[in-house]
Amino acid sequence: MTYDLSVIIPARNEMFLSRTIEDILEHSTANTEIITVLDGQWADPVIAQHPRVTVIYHAESIGQRAACNEAVKLSTAKYVMKCDAHCSFAQGFDTVLLNDIQDDWTVVSTMRNLWAFDWKCHKCGKRTYQGPTPTVCENCGCTDQFKRRMVWKAKTNPESNSYCFDSTPHFQYFKEYNRRPEGQGDLTETMSLQGSCFMLTREKWWSLNICDESLGSWGSQGLEVACKTWLTGGRVMVNHKTYYAHLFRTQGGDFSFPYPNSQKQVDIAKSKIREMLFENKLPGQVHPLSWLVDKFAPVPGWRTNDNN
Repeated sequence: MTYDLSVIIPARNEMFLSRTIEDILEHSTANTEIITVLDGQWADPVIAQHPRVTVIYHAESIGQRAACNEAVKLSTAKYVMKCDAHCSFAQGFDTVLLNDIQDDWTVVSTMRNLWAFDWKCHKCGKRTYQGPTPTVCENCGCTDQFKRRMVWKAKTNPESNSYCFDSTPHFQYFKEYNRRPEGQGDLTETMSLQGSCFMLTREKWWSLNICDESLGSWGSQGLEVACKTWLTGGRVMVNHKTYYAHLFRTQGGDFSFPYPNSQKQVDIAKSKIREMLFENKLPGQVHPLSWLVDKFAPVPGWRTNDNN
């Protein structure tokens, strides 16, 4: 069967992968399939069999970018969407995005924060917002009676619709852009992406080398995707008519990044992207980096000569 959209999910150490897949199946209204790559680890809980779900398993991790590329190789859909394995989606998200997308665009919907679960102390009943496994209850002092209680709710505040990067280059939220006239409306441009979700044609995925494996497993993916789109003549757009919600695992311990996230690996990816952008070495490039910075100026973290 040929699908209109393939949702690509790289997964490693992901306790909410099965729930994310169920969410996509529940809320998709278009001809959409899911291809997930279990990158060095079986899914726990297991993924229920479904005709629109394909599962690839690797006994040893090949890395997030390589896992994405392998999944896209199996797709025959015109469009592909990469998303993280801890996301929820609005009803009909895929139909809305497919109706508005143009073939030279990379698109994403409004991003919300996913409230996936609470911790509940079974001794006193106190609930604590998601995070690392608690060591002691702030209410009763017990240390061994915590249970995870699912919530799985897309919070309405904050909502993110614009992103940029500084001259490091380092990802930034671009709240100032939302207040500009050009930041208003159902479809708006964004300088960069957050990286947890984006969609484009399968043809563009390959022609732009969207997941360049030479950059390593993880790091600066949103910046990579956005710049490759903009600087080769495309546009990066945010569709405000729908949303996805993303779980941020940034508190450390057992609530941190699912892939190894060494600073060395992050720096390598950032250095290679900086070389590609600042020296205008992107294959198929029709705009210099200075064009992109000027287009969205003023951009936080840039001086007038930073992009020359």
